[in-house]
Amino acid sequence: MSISQSSIVSTNLLSVNADEHQPKGHSRVPSSTDLKEFKEVTQRDSLVQLEKEMAALLTTTTDDKKDLAKSQFSAFSRLFQRFLEESGPSVDWDKIEKLPTDAIRDYDTLSKPSPDDIHSKLEKLVVVKLNGGLGTSMGCRGPKSVIQVRNDLTFLDLTVQQIEHLNKKYNVNVPLVLMNSFNTDKDTEQIIRKYKGLQVEIYTFNQSCFPRVSKESLLPIAKNCDIEGNIEAWYPPGHGDFYDSFKNSGLLEKFIKSGRDYCFISNIDNLGATVDLNILNMLLDRGSNPLEFVMEVTNKTKADVKGGTLIQYENKLRLLEIAQVPKEHLEEFKSVKKFKFFNTNNLWIKLNAIEKVLDEGSMNLEIIVNNKTLDNNLNIIQLETAVGAAMKSFNGGLGINVPRSRFLPVKKTSDLLLVMSNLYHMRNGSLSMSPLRMFPTTPLVKLGDKDFAKVKDFLSRFATIPDILELDHLTVSGDVTFGRNVSLKGTVIIIANHGDRIDIPSNATLENKIVSGNLRILDH
Repeated sequence: MSISQSSIVSTNLLSVNADEHQPKGHSRVPSSTDLKEFKEVTQRDSLVQLEKEMAALLTTTTDDKKDLAKSQFSAFSRLFQRFLEESGPSVDWDKIEKLPTDAIRDYDTLSKPSPDDIHSKLEKLVVVKLNGGLGTSMGCRGPKSVIQVRNDLTFLDLTVQQIEHLNKKYNVNVPLVLMNSFNTDKDTEQIIRKYKGLQVEIYTFNQSCFPRVSKESLLPIAKNCDIEGNIEAWYPPGHGDFYDSFKNSGLLEKFIKSGRDYCFISNIDNLGATVDLNILNMLLDRGSNPLEFVMEVTNKTKADVKGGTLIQYENKLRLLEIAQVPKEHLEEFKSVKKFKFFNTNNLWIKLNAIEKVLDEGSMNLEIIVNNKTLDNNLNIIQLETAVGAAMKSFNGGLGINVPRSRFLPVKKTSDLLLVMSNLYHMRNGSLSMSPLRMFPTTPLVKLGDKDFAKVKDFLSRFATIPDILELDHLTVSGDVTFGRNVSLKGTVIIIANHGDRIDIPSNATLENKIVSGNLRILDH
């Protein structure tokens, strides 16, 4: 690829010099037309070369997987073409309009459904959990959804418990759909067998599998379609792939035909994303003016400044992610005053609207370019999309400002500490904050990466999870362990310097304390 690019450059330069009769030692400044033409030629060449490589890859797949691979490769080529053609920010900052007063509705204004209506309304719902991620960032093997988060129960266990409880309580059949990736599918299929005796129908489908491309050559690094044999050469292209993959699986059509109206989509690691009857009631009481796309947002705090927000743009409500923001406006984007809400990635979408938008070909999701360096030091790029970015493609969009309790993601072990603690009660797979907590905000917890980042290391440092009902802020760094029945209140900072160790003794209460230096408790 690099050879063909350089040959284009030299050919163009030679022809320019010959035509212009430039004196030796001088070079003509290329005009904008020359640069545009050069860019178009190189882009065209990149796409041609990529499609040649993709065609060669296709010949290495087995006959039973050829149609699926062809469809996914075609989708990747379209995404790659857009990546080549699009330049600059996807949003003109000056065109961002003030949010209309009715763009975001407060959750407290929603009415509860009457008990007689709940059954019929739940029969219109499908629950989708995004289950494509691995637990590697927390030091775990396999799907993230199988990490134990509370009482030896995993994310997946809690989700299944929630849906089964709904189905039993209201005598309904709300299906649970898992969008897996090639990274999580095999393990998930084995795990869900244990739920067969429960009152919940579980469906799975896979998101696409796209080839990683070299940053230098812009060509796929895979040499064949043996994904398991060279897993680093492939990637799942973000949860924006939900729409195409859901349709291609046949499930979208199946649920529409069976009378389902809406899907509720959320990340499987968001323990606050449970089925909300008030939101469902609002959606199904709209009559002839249905909402096609509803995004749950919540009030932004200083911890959420990088989260996507809702904006009004070209007369439509849409999601603005930090990656789309020009550098000179980053601080403005992070402002809690200007952009008050952020996206929880809890979405309610009308199923026949998804079908319509896909049939029209009008879905145009912003491309997220994810640069990575592999273990062999090869620089690659992944082209990804986000599920919430589709909002602008739908009619009848709305944000709902929900309580913070509907956003309880577990991304790090510091989040795990919160959900494992007495700060929360668990019932039927759902977590709710303890009524003994005096204020509704969760404590800010920062645990040192070196000693606490992996779940196994994290668990080894706590004899039991401390009482944090009255905690505001906890920072722990270095070689620190906690005995049994420790209580933490107010602001607690514990710093063990390099070479030191701090053992917090059993039954200790730390309130507004800074602990540093060396505190070791020895068995005798």
